Amino acid sequence: MSQHHSGVADAAVTAAVAGNLADIRSRMDRAAEAAGRRPGDVALVAVSKMQPPDRVAAAVAAGHRLFGENRVQEAAMRWPGFRERLPDLRLHLIGPLQTNKVRDAVALFDMIETVDRPKLARALAEEMARTGRRLDCLIEVNTGEEAQKHGIVPRELPGFYRVAAEDCGLAVRGLMCIPPLDEAPAPHFALLAELAADLGLPVLSMGMSADFEAAIHQGATLVRVGTAIFGERLPRS
Repeated sequence: MSQHHSGVADAAVTAAVAGNLADIRSRMDRAAEAAGRRPGDVALVAVSKMQPPDRVAAAVAAGHRLFGENRVQEAAMRWPGFRERLPDLRLHLIGPLQTNKVRDAVALFDMIETVDRPKLARALAEEMARTGRRLDCLIEVNTGEEAQKHGIVPRELPGFYRVAAEDCGLAVRGLMCIPPLDEAPAPHFALLAELAADLGLPVLSMGMSADFEAAIHQGATLVRVGTAIFGERLPRS
C-alpha cells in the first residue's frame, strides 16, 4: 500500500504541514493582537476536504485536533479510525447538509456549521432527540444574497433563528458565512458580526485561507483554513 493512501505521512509531508500550521497560528495570533483581541479567542478549523490521507495524518501528528469536512461521506471514510485513538478530536461539518444525511452527520460530527432551512433544523432536532447526542449548531447566512449559494438571507435570519433555537430546540451558538468570491470580504464579515451581536450569539465562523486575518479583525472566533495548511486539494475523481 502506498503511503499516499495509507494515511501515514512521510517526514517531508509531516514537516511541511506542521510548518504551515505553525505559520497560520502565528498569523492568527498577530491578527488577534492587532484587533485588540486575545489570540486564544480564535480557533483554527483545518479544512481537510479532498485532501490526501497523508497530509491529514500529518496535521494530526502535529497535534491539531479541530477539522472541518464538507461532505458526510468523505468524513465517514476518513475519521472513525482517528476518533478511536483521539478522544479530543473535534469535527465540524462546514458543507451543505441534505436531510437524508442527518443521521450520519449527527453520529459523526461535533458541530454542524451549515443549518440553513427549517426542514433541516427539524430533522437535526429529531435525530439529536432520538440519539441523545446534542451538537452545537451554527446558522449559515448568505450575506451576499447569492442565488446559487446556501444560507439564510440576512432579513430572514431573526425568524429562522427562532425556528431553529426555540421551536426546534437546537443549540444554536452562532453564525457562519462564505462571502461572494468577487467582493471584498470585510463588509460581509462585519455584517455577520452585527447579525450575531443582535441575536446575542458568541460564535462567528468566517474567514478562509485568503482572508482569515480580515475575519479575525471583524470578530471571527472560528476560521476555516484548508489549502494554506495542506496545499492544493486533489481533483475530485
